[in-house]
Amino acid sequence: MTTYKVRLKLDDLLKERGIGDREFGRMTGIRYPSIGEMRANKTVRLPLDNLAKICEVLNVEITDVLTLEKEPRD
Repeated sequence: MTTYKVRLKLDDLLKERGIGDREFGRMTGIRYPSIGEMRANKTVRLPLDNLAKICEVLNVEITDVLTLEKEPRD
């Protein structure tokens, strides 16, 4: 059975735009430590309202923020 992992592409998006965690936190209202976790793909749960804020502020679609990747088999 193939397993998948959802990966956030937030780090790439913010690097492309030259936006830091604290600045993005001010723009979205999301706590900057949470943004750091999202950038590092260490987020376990992502509230849908935060996903909506990210998309709105960056003017992107959900598919620009999230990707589904196959997990390597051991």
